[in-house]
Amino acid sequence: MIYRKFQDITLSGLGLGMMRLPVVNGDDKVVDEAAAAEMIDYAYHNGINYFDTAWGYHNGNSELTAGKFLSRYPRESYYLATKFPGYDNSNMPKVKEIFEKQLEKCQTPYFDFYLFHNVYEGNVDDYLDPKFGILEYLLEQKKNGRIKHLGFSAHGSVAVIKRFLAAYGEHMEFCQIQLNYMDWHFQGAEEKVKLLNEAGIPIWVMEPLRGGKLAKASEEKQAALAMLRPDESIPAWAFRFLQTIPGVTMVLSGMSSMEQLKANMETYAADAPLTKTEFDALVNLADEETKKGGLPCTACHYCTTHCPQELPIPELIALYNEHKITGGGFIAPMAVSSMPQEKRPANCVGCRSCEQVCPQQIRISEMMSEFSGMLGM
Repeated sequence: MIYRKFQDITLSGLGLGMMRLPVVNGDDKVVDEAAAAEMIDYAYHNGINYFDTAWGYHNGNSELTAGKFLSRYPRESYYLATKFPGYDNSNMPKVKEIFEKQLEKCQTPYFDFYLFHNVYEGNVDDYLDPKFGILEYLLEQKKNGRIKHLGFSAHGSVAVIKRFLAAYGEHMEFCQIQLNYMDWHFQGAEEKVKLLNEAGIPIWVMEPLRGGKLAKASEEKQAALAMLRPDESIPAWAFRFLQTIPGVTMVLSGMSSMEQLKANMETYAADAPLTKTEFDALVNLADEETKKGGLPCTACHYCTTHCPQELPIPELIALYNEHKITGGGFIAPMAVSSMPQEKRPANCVGCRSCEQVCPQQIRISEMMSEFSGMLGM
């Protein structure tokens, strides 16, 4: 196992994410405890010392699973992370109640790592609102030794992360972002990495395999990568990419089977970052892949000058591409739901004025209608 230094402690380079534990009959609410226990035991005894859970994972049962099976080991022998669930704005007034319940569920007197969960456009105002006292409460818990390290995770834009850091940055010890080679350009991960590196904040990685999408590849892509590293598996390329990124300290993978766990741990037996040639080839393959599945918007903004509804058309096209290319997920619905009602795709009146000036000849009105139907909003 590769290990990384974080302040005065040593962390396994790969952490066990507990968002995708094995479940019974495909029901995400029902964790297969026997299979989960076997995976936790294997990870613990074979070098993983970082375990990541959260209030909402598996409908609240991930923290219970973590508590039940990690509590069998000496508390100082592993690092446990969980998060305040501000992704749901109704939780903002409940920080004390939720934190105390999390300690109980996880059967622990303290959390090694505690995060503001999912800072994004729809909750950053509440996270920063002093009336909820969230930062003050968490800093008090840190002072009392019940939180060892405080950080945040973010699915929001660079602008949102900058705003959060401007307010709370002096207290943030690490930041968890969605980072993989598909999102390097597609979701602006490169810019987020640059921002965090400049701020001196260590990077925690979520979705290294994009929910499993990067664990497989087309024959064409496999052949191209095999020319560079014949013995590297397709999932391993995603991890080697992350081993190349400056500032990456922790990589979390939500593994749902013993097979996945063993394969990923085998990859993390060695530190083998990509060369510049390999890195560029991998990113270029990802860029080509995302372009094939999406609309060719260049964000020239000609369209917005002709929209009677003043819709943020390039932004909506980017979110449509995200949703379409990746086969769904929560990013686009989350981003659109944080927009004012009048700026959402359903407000397109189908006048086609935007299409008359689009250099790419995108059928924007059809996209708006489809996107609204996909999101149900």
